[in-house]
Amino acid sequence: MKLKLRIWRQNGPQDAGSMVPYDLDDVSPDMSFLEMLDVLNERLTLDGQEPVAFDHDCREGICGMCSLVINGTPHGPQKATTTCQLHMRHFSDGETIDIEPWRARAFPVVKDLVVDRGAFDRIIQAGGYISAPTGSAPDAHAVPVPKPDADEAFEAATCIGCGACVAACPNGSGMLFTAAKITHLGLMPQGQPERDSRVLGMVHQHDEEGFGGCTNTGECTAVCPKGIPLAAISRLNADFRHALKASS
Repeated sequence: MKLKLRIWRQNGPQDAGSMVPYDLDDVSPDMSFLEMLDVLNERLTLDGQEPVAFDHDCREGICGMCSLVINGTPHGPQKATTTCQLHMRHFSDGETIDIEPWRARAFPVVKDLVVDRGAFDRIIQAGGYISAPTGSAPDAHAVPVPKPDADEAFEAATCIGCGACVAACPNGSGMLFTAAKITHLGLMPQGQPERDSRVLGMVHQHDEEGFGGCTNTGECTAVCPKGIPLAAISRLNADFRHALKASS
């Protein structure tokens, strides 16, 4: 396959970036998207040029690092797929592919396709924990959990914190991520002691980080590689109203 790539290049947070074209030949349809970028970077390095900076880690759809907007869609055209799981067979020979970083005020560009997602870490620090006694692990069946609650909590816990929801949202909201973390802890018996303080603290930190407000457009869940449902935000809203009432 022959491809024409247009990639966002930016030397640093304070620099003006631009889309830079690259022609790449002999791309195998069996390559992953990140392997294709590896090939490009090898060529750039051999030519004495600066390679394209992009985030990656596990390359197994688990870590959430591979944050790229591909042809205007976070993680690319395949539903429920991270960038590292996307393969070049989903593109056509001779196609032009635009590759950009996440675009959100709360995710400033560090370099090229790399953004700073520390805002998510600070949201977790604001309440993403439970009180638990030290000592040996309890028996698995020591605290009964209803099956529907366990299923919903597990679904929310699959969030990998990639930030695709923020990149897709017209408001730059991180509410789906925040809701997923609040939901998976709030449904568990172990998460009840901090349930009110958790939702108040995490929503407050979300707003402090400069994320936009949620207007339920649904773009977030449409691009989420783990399919976190919009219903998680409804649960967050219910918990938030309850916490406000309890604290007044």
